[in-house]
This record gives sequence, structure tokens and C-alpha cells, in this order.
Amino acid sequence: MKKHNVIIVGAGPAGIFTALSLLKKGVRDIVMLDMGRDIFFRDRKRGKGGDLLSGWGGAGAFSDGKLTLTTEIGGFLNELIPRKKLMTLIHEADTIYRDYGGSPFVYGDNPEGIGEIKRLSKLAGMEFIPMRIRHLGTENCLTILKNIRNSLEGKVIIRTDTKVKTIVTEQGRVSGVQLHDGEIIKGNVVVSAPGRVGSSWMQGEANRMNLISVPSPVDIGVRVELPAAVLQPLTDVTYESKLIYYSKSFDDKVRTFCMNPYGEVVTEEVDGIVTVNGHSYAHTKTDNSNFALLVSSSFTEPFDDPIGYGKYIAKLANLLGRGVIVQRLGDLLDGRRSTPQRLAKCITRPTLESATPGDLSFVLPYRYLKGIIEMLETMDKIVPGLYSHHTLIYGVEVKFYSHRIALSRQLESTVQNLFVIGDGAGITRGLLQASVSGMIAAGSIAKRLLN
Repeated sequence: MKKHNVIIVGAGPAGIFTALSLLKKGVRDIVMLDMGRDIFFRDRKRGKGGDLLSGWGGAGAFSDGKLTLTTEIGGFLNELIPRKKLMTLIHEADTIYRDYGGSPFVYGDNPEGIGEIKRLSKLAGMEFIPMRIRHLGTENCLTILKNIRNSLEGKVIIRTDTKVKTIVTEQGRVSGVQLHDGEIIKGNVVVSAPGRVGSSWMQGEANRMNLISVPSPVDIGVRVELPAAVLQPLTDVTYESKLIYYSKSFDDKVRTFCMNPYGEVVTEEVDGIVTVNGHSYAHTKTDNSNFALLVSSSFTEPFDDPIGYGKYIAKLANLLGRGVIVQRLGDLLDGRRSTPQRLAKCITRPTLESATPGDLSFVLPYRYLKGIIEMLETMDKIVPGLYSHHTLIYGVEVKFYSHRIALSRQLESTVQNLFVIGDGAGITRGLLQASVSGMIAAGSIAKRLLN
């Protein structure tokens, strides 16, 4: 049986940039495996998690494509490598996205505007994290990924619709992978890059191989939608504002995430569970903007299944709303559910028409809901009109992160020649740092194979 040089499990940003970097350094005989469909056949409108979140290009294929040009947001790589080196790699990855069709424009280069938002945030009791952002746009993400896919044709063996069952090891060293149909693929090196949708699988494999890991915080919250004009003072300057607040009631960390100016609210489905998300396009605009408010919770003994907890909350929303629930903020504050009749009187017209009017207080634990309401009220001090009766709240939004696996600075696990990267390793939480993690792993692998 032939033994390949490198097997990459997962064809999202982390896996893609591993392949690109390995080829650039002269490594050949690379196999990429993904359980989803090829990029040319994926269809967001199918609405299934298997097609929306997995497949060649990963979840990034249908994301709004924000590249955060900072070491502070999007992962924990700055704890593994020096910040200066990380920033260099971030710029290299950003250049690659531009070379394949990314926009040349960057948000966040307005010192006066940034300074004013920072001042107002401090006065309100929030932390504002300034950063530069390149916005690719949901429709451009597909184009860029197809361009990359075409550039790899004939240089890398790409197998989609191929689900890996287990990572195979022999005497503390990786030797390949076993597929669900029983096929064994041999490899000198395995790079596990399953992405967030594969976090449960990765955690199961980590437990089976006795890899040391610690639970990651679980992020549970809502998606907020309001007229774009209300959020414009923030989005015109930064496109996406990273705001952090600690609730007065429980001292929980509440943060903004994935801000989408003139965007739309969408659904995602993973393992039959429907959650909410948001997108924005480069050339198509709606009348609304949206963003997520997420509450981070870390659990201690005896509980060690934050992914299971997040899924439980999402299932409860699906049980009550048969999918995603939408509620006017005014109704939530008044202690009543939103109905189709009440929603018809809302001046914010929902972009997610399939959402069911309901009551999120039946879904979210009190401490989560309390923190979210506190932050909305605080944000109103810098964005007047946000804490409005007509602001819409969708639920729930959950970010599933794998347990954070103990890795070397080269992102190698304790199993020799097994590298674990991207969101599936619990070390990245964004498009750009996931891409960079692939570059880091590739650098170490190339030195090992070519020397």
C-alpha cells in the first residue's frame, strides 16, 4: 500500500493553507480529505449543515469573509508563537487572499474615528478592541475559494464526500487514517483540520488517543438585528466593532461577534440542530445590520462537555420554535412573547423570514439573558437607538469549540507527526488565524520531510 507524504483531514481554511504552504516549500504527494462536497457543487440554499458548513472551503465558503488583521482576535496562536512572527504570518495569509481575488480595501484606518469609539466605550463601561479588517463578502468568498481550488488541481489529491473515521497510530506515531468505509490511507504525516463542525469528532479522537486537552469556554447568545442607520456610527469606521462587557449581575464576559453591516440573518444546521448566524455581502445590501452577542462560560469539574451543553440550549430553542426564534426587544423586556401580529408592528423588518415569533426567556438561562440585556443597554450609550423596542433578537447562536488540545509551538500533538490545527483544535476562532495555523504546521512539516 502506497504511503503518502501528508494527509490533510478537512479542507477548510486551515487545511487549504497547509496545502498551499507545503506546495510552495516543495512538498509533494499531498492528500486532502473532506466529508462534504466539492466547492463547485456546494449550495448554501440546500440549508443543510453538511453542505453549509462542511465541504471544500469549509464554513468559510458561505461566511461573510472577514479577515481580522490583528493578533488579538480570532484565536490563541499568540500564546504559542511570538506576536511579531504571528503578525508577519497574518499579513502573508492576507496577501494570499488578496492574490486570489480579495478586496484591497481595509477598514479601521481612521485614527480619529477609532479614538472616539474607544473614548465612548470606556465611558460606557466597555472595552473596545480596535483592529483593521478586510471584508471579502459572502459572494466573493466562493470565488476566492474556487480560484484556490483550481490552482491546486493536479498538484494535490483532493477527495471530497470522504469521511474519516479514525486517525491511525502505531507506537506513538501517526501512520494514516481510516475512512468510514474501512479504507486505510497511509501517510507519513497527518494534519487534522476538521474545523468547528468537526469539533465533536476531534474531541472524540483526542480522548481515544489520550491527547491532553482542556475544555474551551462555550459561547451562547443571540443575534441582534436593527436598522443599518442605527449601527452606522460604528460600522462606517470599523465595519466590525469588537466590544467586551462584564455583566454587573454575574461578572460574565459578554462580547460582540460577527457584525454584518447591511447584511442578513441566516440559519445553520449541525447534527440536526438549527442555530442562527449572519452574513454580509460586498455588493448587495439590505436595510438592516446584525451582530451576535455571546456570553462565554467556562465549566469546571465534574462537567466537561461544553459542546453538549451548547447543543442542549440550541435543541431547546428548536423544540419551542421549530427552528430559530425571533423576538422584539420590547416584548422581551415586557415579559411577553412576540407574535406575528406584534412583529408586524415592528419597524425593523426581519431578514430571516423563516424565524418563529416567540419568547427567548423560555430558552436562555437567566444569567445569559441578563448579561445580554445589560450589554444592549450599555451599547445604547455609544449607539443611541440600539436599545429600542423595535430591535430584533434571534436565538440561539452557539459557537461550538473543541477542547483545546495541548500542542507544541509547531502545532504538533504528543503523537509524533500528528498536527492538529484550526478551529477543530480549539486554538483558532476565525478565518485568518485558522489559515495561519496551516502555514505554521506546513513550515515544520516541510523541514521534517525535505531534510
